[in-house]
Amino acid sequence: MNRILVIDDDLKLCELLAEYLTPEGFDVETVNDGEQGVERALSEEYALVVLDVMLPKMNGFDVLRHIREKSRIPVIMLTARGDDIDRIVGLEMGADDYLPKPFNPRELVARIRAIQRRAENVEEQQSESGTEDLTVGDLLLKSRSREVFCEGVEKELTSVEFNLLEALLQRAGQVIPREELVAQVLGRQLSPYDRSIDVHISALRKKLGLLKEGSERIKTVRGVGYLYSFSDENDG
Repeated sequence: MNRILVIDDDLKLCELLAEYLTPEGFDVETVNDGEQGVERALSEEYALVVLDVMLPKMNGFDVLRHIREKSRIPVIMLTARGDDIDRIVGLEMGADDYLPKPFNPRELVARIRAIQRRAENVEEQQSESGTEDLTVGDLLLKSRSREVFCEGVEKELTSVEFNLLEALLQRAGQVIPREELVAQVLGRQLSPYDRSIDVHISALRKKLGLLKEGSERIKTVRGVGYLYSFSDENDG
């Protein structure tokens, strides 16, 4: 399914995206205010939503919040260039990716394709009979059901957060470069000033909390990347 919903009050941009994405094999539908966007996103089936932050009737963050209450449909948010706060808030609320305006439509296509590849990889992993749960210390990640439990309590993670945590747990105790995490989890190359993977790491830290000893579960190795701590506590 390649139906895409664009929620943006910029009529010219909506028209441009429809003209550009249609030859790429996408069926594009557009709405121009937040309230209609929520209604349409939750009442019909789409492969992905492109969502602007600044919208009439209901802003993009509220639209995203309503969508995430009932759906895990991938969402790419469109933010004002240079407005890091919008990007951070959007990713923390469950957006899968973001693009700052103005942007090249080719970049949007690349982001959409990356999200589609991630979804396909998840389906392949879930269909593999050999998929195993991951347990590191007090953390249990169930690959097939895509559930995460910390000290026996289930944690609600976004799709990107789950994939990121899974990548870290598979190599617990090892440093994974940021470039590798971006390629594996976000499906693209790391570009200058792209802090999205760092925002997802921050969100994971908040949701999982500290280890019992008081240290961070996910440690930053400055200038290199991240590792999931494999301490003595993890060993038992």
